[in-house]
Amino acid sequence: MTHSHHDHDGFAAPLRQQLEDFLDQHREGLLASLDDLTDEEARRSLVPSKTTLLGLVKHATFVELVWFDEAFTGRSRAEIGIPSGPDESFDLEPEDTVESVRAAYAAAIAASRVAAAPLGVDDVVTGNRRGALPLRWIYLHMIREIAQHCGHADILREQVLAARDASQG
Repeated sequence: MTHSHHDHDGFAAPLRQQLEDFLDQHREGLLASLDDLTDEEARRSLVPSKTTLLGLVKHATFVELVWFDEAFTGRSRAEIGIPSGPDESFDLEPEDTVESVRAAYAAAIAASRVAAAPLGVDDVVTGNRRGALPLRWIYLHMIREIAQHCGHADILREQVLAARDASQG
């Protein structure tokens, strides 16, 4: 059960549950940034970087695979089937749609949960280029990263919806 960060039961939950709940809230927020958008709106470039709403969610899929596959298994990014670096993970292919990118992110999240399930927060994974890292560090890093991208998504979504309203008004 996911507890809200304002839910009293969440305050008393074990650390592992708190970390997972906060991460899941950010994951859900990032997925929700695509709600009711067309593919064109989700792909819209509104800033000088590669950052688009669809690209953010595609990048978040890459991040899940880096931290819960590469770091856990030691498999290379090529073996996993992801770009070698984060910048390329924002690149959109013609076949990328809101539906396909959302589904890929949901699948990566599910795989992350399965990978982390047998470990305790102090257990160490050794497949990351930084070396051995405890699961708690990975959760904290993921919370930080996905929260940052949720902020980006909020702003981009606001711009997309404002443009939609302006064109309809």
